[in-house]
Amino acid sequence: MPSRTQIFLPAVLVKIFAVAGFLSAAILLVNAAKRAGLIPTSPFTQLVAPVAQLAAIGLVIGIYMVISRKAGLLGALGAMLSVMSLAGLVGVEFVLNLVFPYIDSGVIAALRTGPLGIALTVVSMLFLLGTVVFMSALWRTSGVPKGAVVLYTASAIPIAMRVVFPETVLQLGLVCLAVAIIWLSTWLLQNVPRETADRTSVRNPATGAIAG
Repeated sequence: MPSRTQIFLPAVLVKIFAVAGFLSAAILLVNAAKRAGLIPTSPFTQLVAPVAQLAAIGLVIGIYMVISRKAGLLGALGAMLSVMSLAGLVGVEFVLNLVFPYIDSGVIAALRTGPLGIALTVVSMLFLLGTVVFMSALWRTSGVPKGAVVLYTASAIPIAMRVVFPETVLQLGLVCLAVAIIWLSTWLLQNVPRETADRTSVRNPATGAIAG
């Protein structure tokens, strides 16, 4: 017989992942403000930058937990690609925030022309691909806010291709992505599975009696 803890665990996880989305959005706004010069660069802003991607992984997992039955193979593939790319972006953020600021510009240029540059490009393109596939699955899933899907997808383009876009466009992309994440996180909180969140008793499958 399943315990009450087992029944409530998925709902609790979805809520935690939704909160992770809000955390990711907040850090993205901090990153955008830092790049725009609205707040100074500090050890705190440098250390916290990669947390945005880590928290976003939680949001993706939470969304997939809610839509998995409807999203099918496309949703599973999109979630997998998104998680992989976000994990890669954690490493990218560590390099950009904790390595590049402390080395000579000539060394940075040399690193970008070598394997590191290839790795940065691959991760960025994987992020864009994962975003497009996962957002396509969300678009096909009823109930998901279409505006958030469009905004998330559009915002990912300048972030993934930051080397070809002006800095202002990148900053706008970070802000818009934060808005989209807040939108999706709010939707996620509103769609915690009822069968796990609302049940306060367990029906014995063998006898049909209510236990607990």
